[in-house]
Amino acid sequence: MAEHAVVIAGGGPTGLMLAGELALAGVDVAIVERRTDQDLVGARAGGLHTRTIEVFDQRGIADRFLSQGTVYPVVRFAGHSLDISDFPTRHNYLLGLGQKHIERILAGWVGELAVPIYRGREVTGFGQDAAVVEVELSCGRSLRADYLVGCDGGRSLIRKAAGIEFLGWDPTTSWLIAEVEVVEEPAWGFRHDARGTHAIGRAEDGDRVRIVLEEQIGAVTEPTLIDLREALIAIYGTDYGIHSPTWISRFTDRTRQAAAYRDRRILLAGDAAHVHPPLGGQGLNIGVQDAVNLGWKLAQVVKRTAPASLLDTYHAERHPVAARLLRNTMAQIALRRPDDRTKALSDYVCEFLSMEEPRRRLAAEMSGLGIHYDLGAGHPLLGRRMPDLDLVSADGPLRVFTLLHDARPVFLNLGEPGSLDLAPWSGRVRSIDARYAGTWELPVVEAVTAPAAVLIRPDGYVAWVGDATGLGLADALATWFGPPAAA
Repeated sequence: MAEHAVVIAGGGPTGLMLAGELALAGVDVAIVERRTDQDLVGARAGGLHTRTIEVFDQRGIADRFLSQGTVYPVVRFAGHSLDISDFPTRHNYLLGLGQKHIERILAGWVGELAVPIYRGREVTGFGQDAAVVEVELSCGRSLRADYLVGCDGGRSLIRKAAGIEFLGWDPTTSWLIAEVEVVEEPAWGFRHDARGTHAIGRAEDGDRVRIVLEEQIGAVTEPTLIDLREALIAIYGTDYGIHSPTWISRFTDRTRQAAAYRDRRILLAGDAAHVHPPLGGQGLNIGVQDAVNLGWKLAQVVKRTAPASLLDTYHAERHPVAARLLRNTMAQIALRRPDDRTKALSDYVCEFLSMEEPRRRLAAEMSGLGIHYDLGAGHPLLGRRMPDLDLVSADGPLRVFTLLHDARPVFLNLGEPGSLDLAPWSGRVRSIDARYAGTWELPVVEAVTAPAAVLIRPDGYVAWVGDATGLGLADALATWFGPPAAA
């Protein structure tokens, strides 16, 4: 029986990102993926939001995505464009890039980190006790692990087998989507009618056609070419001679969230923990960010430098973020209804969003820049993403995000060099003396008082802010990175 410290069920973006995070921390991790290769059929996510690009920048791989995507200086809420080009970040844009490319790039990075992937197999069950998880595979083999993480999608077997409730709302509307060839020139662009919003556009390769048709909840079977023809005729009056489909599928606005992200040695991330309609393009992004929040915590627990209770902070921090996202997408669905009263409400929302404060707040939420973990009272930086400042050190200029490439925590001292002693944590936390002369600016919060020192977690969020007295620093170090090493 093969053994790994962590087994991840699912090799999509969330599973790949988590595997990369654990591998950077020196943890023996493996992925179990039902696909025999990384090829992806069908329409999935279509872009990366600002905070996700920043996360990739923190690991030194952002350029791999930027070189292949298209930059858009806006995010969209219920059809309304929100400008983010003035946000204080190096990546004040949405990056248009299909999920198949995102997965391919992530898989390449994970391959460089030598993470084994058991392809063409699925997790079919598991058993856990106080010390280990026995993972059963579809091929008849078993794996043994300290922890099993379900990144296996909205129908997650891991979540179901763990008995974790998936609470939320049943679907109210459905979309039929397909990629096909046509005989006749279709009506390109969007169309709005009593059924909802529909669209026809060119597929990525330019030779095929992408179709999205909104419909009422009805059939739950896999859609066919006949279903697509009938829907096109009902909406457009013709089927345009569609033929040779690459794929046809259906999705709904089902909205649900796992009641718990952890059951002892079982954890959930990405769509296994939360599902929602794809409006705003936030799903893949929140999954990647789940992985980055969980990875460094799980690594420390596996390596026994921190207690297992540290994993409880994963649910405490990420569950509220997803709960807010679920509400966000439900609101967008409500504002898209085609009746006159909803259109009137949508017009008012558009008017509000043209105002500075609402625009900044909602755009920060959509882009991921507004996330604020509740780490207690204190400086506005506490619990927020660390800005990617241009610093000056004894060795020359450097960026904050480059300090996070190896996924280790960083103590950044901007005061008197060597004024604070981190010796008991020196093997776990990187300490940097540097200077910064510019303005400290955060999305929504805007300018904040310059701190003398900050403790930055591997996920890029600030765990402590203080001065040369070091008040509370030892407690923060122990909370997030385990008790001090013995003298």
